[in-house]
Amino acid sequence: CITGTLPLLRSLAEEAIYKGGGQFSSSLTRKVTHLVLGDGGKQSTSKRIKAQELGIPMKTQMWFMKKMDKLSKSREEPKPNIEIEAGGMFKVPDTDYEIRFRGGVYYCTCPAWKFYGGAIDTRTCKHLATYLGEEFENFRTRGGLRTTRKPKGRGKVAGKKGPPGVLLAKKWSGEDIKGWWMSEKLDGVRAYWNGTNLVSRLGNVFHAPDWFIKGLPEDSHFDGEIFGGRKKFQDTVGIVKSHDAGERWKGLTYEIFDKPSLDSEFEDRVKEVKEFVAGVTNDYFRAVEHILCKGQKHVEEQLEKMVKSGAEGLMLRKPKSKYVRSRSKTLLKVKKFFDCEAIVCGYNKGKGKYKGQAGSLDVKLINGKKFNVGSGLSDADRNNPPAIGSIITVKYQELTTKEKVPRFPTYLGIRIDADKSKWAHLL
Repeated sequence: CITGTLPLLRSLAEEAIYKGGGQFSSSLTRKVTHLVLGDGGKQSTSKRIKAQELGIPMKTQMWFMKKMDKLSKSREEPKPNIEIEAGGMFKVPDTDYEIRFRGGVYYCTCPAWKFYGGAIDTRTCKHLATYLGEEFENFRTRGGLRTTRKPKGRGKVAGKKGPPGVLLAKKWSGEDIKGWWMSEKLDGVRAYWNGTNLVSRLGNVFHAPDWFIKGLPEDSHFDGEIFGGRKKFQDTVGIVKSHDAGERWKGLTYEIFDKPSLDSEFEDRVKEVKEFVAGVTNDYFRAVEHILCKGQKHVEEQLEKMVKSGAEGLMLRKPKSKYVRSRSKTLLKVKKFFDCEAIVCGYNKGKGKYKGQAGSLDVKLINGKKFNVGSGLSDADRNNPPAIGSIITVKYQELTTKEKVPRFPTYLGIRIDADKSKWAHLL
């Protein structure tokens, strides 16, 4: 246990104790073996009195520093029992769970790890302890296996009540977006400044270094993205969810795109974001650039340009819109469409205005996966749909997670040059 000020940060002192094979306690109990008295005039009188009552030896900070230095030199850093490459995984035998190693962090897909609470790199579970080894887990989690921590509730913020509530985007489905504001869809981690901390959508605190958030005001809220660069999402996640990533934060920036605490139109909020970034001496803050959209062709051109440069896509923001803390049509996301071929296997009857016509087509991919397509069919197509056995081209945004079939498919037309012999087995 420590009382008073040490020559190094308290968090680093705690880590030195764990790495030296010891255990830190924030309170005095009979299990504590030493009370370290730091300098600085902030020692707790009650702790010293209690230490005397319990017979716990009191040591100087000089003794502590020498002890930690000696232990660190004599103790080799333990290694995990199994080796998992960066981005790889280990299947836990006889379970549906996986141990994964991504962004420099080990984690497990089991519920015990998920609800353990605390920073992502200090969480543990029986699977990690069993297969990585208890010695390695104690070292990695700074003594996490030795504590009797109880799982904490989700989405809690220090000094705040619950998640912040953020504006969420809907997918662009061809609406007229001329005059809207267009920006890059950043492949980073959503981060909301609540006046005290940078927090996630669920309200979990990101342990950013003081120098990274220096200058963020206590009386204003910002919405943005912690960004590590294009195609570096996994690395960014590993850093922001770590309790003590420290210097690794120097590869990140806080890209600010809105100011929810200002009850005004979008243009006014963006203006204040720009003024804030320009007036603060912190190079880790950036104002996200927005350009005026000239129409659908402009979106398609800009999307193509962004995707070629490694970006995820585009965001579209309705002019003069307010910040609402829910999913809204005033914010749309645009991703690159993909296309594929499918064979027509049947039809579904139309309803409503399409009564008496084909409502959608039953189709199959070359691998036999079945789905249906209705979007993109003209009245002529619905009155005279492609014949059974026709090979058609379908565009889509992405594949569904479970079924691995096109999400939001749109009919483009019949593929007249397709080799039908490759598809015959599907009819």
